[in-house]
Amino acid sequence: MDDQETLLKQVFGESSDSDSDDCEQPQQHENRSENFGQTPSWLRIKEINGLYLFVDFLSPQHQSSLLSAIQNEGWFTDASHNQAMRFGDLPTWATKLSDSIREAVLLSDNDLATCDGDKEVCPLPSDLLWREPLFDQLIVNVYQPGEGICAHVDLMRFDDGIAIVSLESSCVMHFTRVREASSTGERGIEDPPAKKVPVYLTPGSLVVMSGEARYHWKHEISRKPGFQIWEGKELNQKRRISITLRKLCRVE
Repeated sequence: MDDQETLLKQVFGESSDSDSDDCEQPQQHENRSENFGQTPSWLRIKEINGLYLFVDFLSPQHQSSLLSAIQNEGWFTDASHNQAMRFGDLPTWATKLSDSIREAVLLSDNDLATCDGDKEVCPLPSDLLWREPLFDQLIVNVYQPGEGICAHVDLMRFDDGIAIVSLESSCVMHFTRVREASSTGERGIEDPPAKKVPVYLTPGSLVVMSGEARYHWKHEISRKPGFQIWEGKELNQKRRISITLRKLCRVE
């Protein structure tokens, strides 16, 4: 638990044995306000175990800084370049983003002790939350209006626990449960279409997938007309940038 204590000190600051609990609380609230504007509030997508959404993960100022950092990388100077990948040592801004994700879980409405004990009520289970590094693989994708990504489950070369940050344009990501085989067992008789679970991703939002959400549900973004609808209205699609953080599986 030494790593846990070290990180908590980084998040909350050093404490003195002479300080009472009442004296420590304002410091925690101050840090929460500085980083997220409020205590991080995660939305658990009830239909899918292991899928959590943090709508206000990044403030507008943080989004602007992040976009500037991505632009300064020089990855997308050519119009034909729409994806950049990094493995191992990530850019400083990506490492800080990873730290912010861990902090958002620690400071969430969920009790950390509960997170350690019940994987179903925490955005990231403790065995993932305390691994080092939390993420070591980065993908940045640039999607022009109308462009999206087909339904897929991320490759098994990546470990459990995947985080996706959205920038610039809102979109609807659809999740569909993976079908291992037809349940009818009869030719000519097909299962009814799988139910799609929509999740509305706004600029600055963070979605985290672990467990069932990571391994047993496909996710996709179809930005064709008729697919990007939320609360009965077609979304005004603009350029969207996504940042995906993952951890490579350890090679034995």
